[in-house]
Amino acid sequence: MSVSARLFCLDSVMIDIVVRIDRVPESGSDVLASEHLITCGGGYNAMSAAARQGVSAIYAGRLGRGPFSSVARSSLAHDDIVEPFVADETHDAGFCVAMIDDGGERTFITSPGSEGSLRLSHLASLDVQGGDYVLVSGYNVMYPESAPIVLEWLSNLDNDVLVAFDPSNRVMDVPPENLRSVLDRADWTLCNETEASLLTGEDSLDESVVALAKATGRRGVVVRHGASGCTVLVKNEVPVRVAAFETTVVDTNGAGDTHSGVFLAELARGTDVLEAAQRGNAASAVAISVLGPATCPDRDVVSAMVQRASRSTTP
Repeated sequence: MSVSARLFCLDSVMIDIVVRIDRVPESGSDVLASEHLITCGGGYNAMSAAARQGVSAIYAGRLGRGPFSSVARSSLAHDDIVEPFVADETHDAGFCVAMIDDGGERTFITSPGSEGSLRLSHLASLDVQGGDYVLVSGYNVMYPESAPIVLEWLSNLDNDVLVAFDPSNRVMDVPPENLRSVLDRADWTLCNETEASLLTGEDSLDESVVALAKATGRRGVVVRHGASGCTVLVKNEVPVRVAAFETTVVDTNGAGDTHSGVFLAELARGTDVLEAAQRGNAASAVAISVLGPATCPDRDVVSAMVQRASRSTTP
């Protein structure tokens, strides 16, 4: 199937330095890592997930020069992800230390880099067309250097460009006026249960999903809730729970990005919304069973999982 719709991702591509530990160390202490991995992460997670479902992905951010940028550039090329902007010759790509404990929970330390050199002129040069998807992260609208650039660019996109917003785990650090602006423009808002609660002030999952849909998501919202799957609310319809797939949790790093990338890729392919969410659940189940980010499987693997699930529920 030829897919003309593309995914433009603003979420910054960074290098993940992943270490598996028993627990996050206390201040001044030291722990040994049982495993480690240095790999491309950040926005690459969602883009690689989309690309592996057969949808073209474009990185609407900026790499630099140096060893981290070389790793990132090689990863993008591996998944045929387009890097349209010239490199920042003065900075390397940023990196993130991701500490994964025995429960699969993640703790991050981030050091920014060339992604901070993105300018409005770069975004304005992109040939975003009607039917394309644009994925924006809460990090894009949190920092005072990048937020005005991203918000101005988003405000000038045609209405038939589909904007997806993932607020990220630092949603409460986004200035309220920035948050309101991007929530107003989002066609799809994609987040986890905790983020939905923070955005709406509602404690229960069902109430937070409904409240979130009233506040954003011109087409709908998807709220992920871990081992029990996700809830989808298409605008003006009722919430629908989409079951998760059984898996062994090794590393939840990038699980939400995997879900978002697959979900948006399937929408771009014309897949039904609920099936797109189910496919996101399947891909995430595979991704969290492996150490490291960007571990989304190819589409044929996801299709086989969905088909097995369908056969098991057929009377």
